Amino acid sequence: MESPELLTEKSKRDLILVKEALDNGNQKAYAELMGYYRDSIYYMMLKMCHNPYDAEDLTIEAFGKAFRYLDRYSGDFAFSTWLFRIAANNCIDFLRRKNTSPMCVDDDLETCEQKAVSLTSAIEHKTPEDFCMEKQRIAMMRMAVGQMRDNYRKLIELRYFNELSYEEISQELGISLANVKIKLFRAKDMLANIMRNMKHNI
Repeated sequence: MESPELLTEKSKRDLILVKEALDNGNQKAYAELMGYYRDSIYYMMLKMCHNPYDAEDLTIEAFGKAFRYLDRYSGDFAFSTWLFRIAANNCIDFLRRKNTSPMCVDDDLETCEQKAVSLTSAIEHKTPEDFCMEKQRIAMMRMAVGQMRDNYRKLIELRYFNELSYEEISQELGISLANVKIKLFRAKDMLANIMRNMKHNI
């Protein structure tokens, strides 16, 4: 493990939280780690997959994997580096399964990973203005959701704002799992069209 005196203040903070989470099962420590990096991970996923809904899912998956294997984090390098690599690799796997990779078309996996590492470095150094612009885009998405028909809006809200699983949505709405996936696919397509129209009218 890297000597404590060589760690940045941020890395020291993260290391304390990781230890607290592992040794004491402190849920607040998990929440703090997620709070510090959720936006950065989401923006990285959005840059890689160019889809806000997939980016949301991939962000949640990244934290799920990181926390599940937290005992494997050695502390030899910054927690953020370890977390971003997990998120990037998970996203690359997702894009390969979809047989598409907008960030790195025609590149092999190693090249994709190199681009992802470069991207995470850039995201970690985003300016307040950058984050402000991203928040404005998210606000626009919420406005677009408000224009949707009630049944489709409900699906989007349950999935991406309340972060319910497909199974939980199925139980909440009393419809089959297959129906949830079909309707959610349509809802995402409708939302994308609304957002495109909003951009054209700005």
